[in-house]
Amino acid sequence: MKILSPSQIYKADQITIANQGITSLQLMERVGKLCADWIVKNLKSENKLTYYIFCGVGNNGGDGLVIARLLLAQKFNIKVFIVNFSKKQSDDFLENLERLKNLNFWPIVINESDSFPKIEDNVVIIDAIFGLGLKRSPTGFTKRLIQYINTSNQFILSIDFPSGLYANKTVEDKNAVIKANHTLTFQSPKLAFLLPDNQEYLKTWEILDIGLDSSFIAKLPSNLTLIFKEQIIDFYKERPSFSHKGNFGHALLIGGSFGKMGAVVLAIKAANKIGSGLVTSLVPNSGYPIVQNSIPEAMCVTSGKDVIIGFENKIKANAIGIGMGMGQNSTTKKAFLSFLEQNKTSLVLDADALNCLAQHPEGLKYLPKKTILTPHPKEF
Repeated sequence: MKILSPSQIYKADQITIANQGITSLQLMERVGKLCADWIVKNLKSENKLTYYIFCGVGNNGGDGLVIARLLLAQKFNIKVFIVNFSKKQSDDFLENLERLKNLNFWPIVINESDSFPKIEDNVVIIDAIFGLGLKRSPTGFTKRLIQYINTSNQFILSIDFPSGLYANKTVEDKNAVIKANHTLTFQSPKLAFLLPDNQEYLKTWEILDIGLDSSFIAKLPSNLTLIFKEQIIDFYKERPSFSHKGNFGHALLIGGSFGKMGAVVLAIKAANKIGSGLVTSLVPNSGYPIVQNSIPEAMCVTSGKDVIIGFENKIKANAIGIGMGMGQNSTTKKAFLSFLEQNKTSLVLDADALNCLAQHPEGLKYLPKKTILTPHPKEF
């Protein structure tokens, strides 16, 4: 599934409205109904719960007002709070505010001078304060409100985004973001959801398909894709009954050094786990007994005493993984760069292989096409 930018999502909204012959208000109604249906299915309880719905004054707040009206129709016990952080209010927000008032339900407006509502036990908080378009961290009473909500110890459901979170980068003010227990986002995963610095604000999340124009989205360029289990299953190939280990390739894993054999042992186990027919490791002599004792089913060849000094081998591997615990000995690095010049086999480069390339970027030109790099943040 493509990860779209905010501008692409806004454009997809506009195209959908034009192609489906609907208004932005009707699209908002669709979004609010999907969220309300989810709440009825997943959060409705036999116990007496009160639903506190905090709405901003933009379109995210408009979504919250639709949810409030639909939950009210379902006889939910709700309280709605308008977080009045700006004099600029969206037209769709104002229209949905009028629709709620027409039901003789009047939200409570929170201004700078107002006190925040007391949040009792048995409350579900629905956060619809800020959405996709946030450009700067909340400040003033809005920030204090977010902090207050976070200390409530009640379940928090965020609509599209935890308020205060940016769409495509890490948080700036960590004290100005809702810590959502669950987030319902729309149509596409957001880059912010996949960044490690944001994890405390997104315990769990899921995507609701709001029916944006799929043909338009399919044409949108994106360098970022999130793959789910459903897509991976499409690649799964059943193995014939009379197949054997020789039918499923040979993986060569090169790595390890004295005192750093754990990483390559884990890599060998992983190669076996995912279905490599044959697995061979190339490690220094000091690592040989560790590999053979830990994974006797794997084959093992050696080079050097405590570090790898040469990458030459007679293994005709289909794919090679290099770098796990390899170390940065000068002889090892020289041998590695020499290997890259001669190698034509598919590569996965990890750990010290990446550290070596960082110091010797001239080696990048020798990498085969579709080489896979697996850096952790420091290596990246």
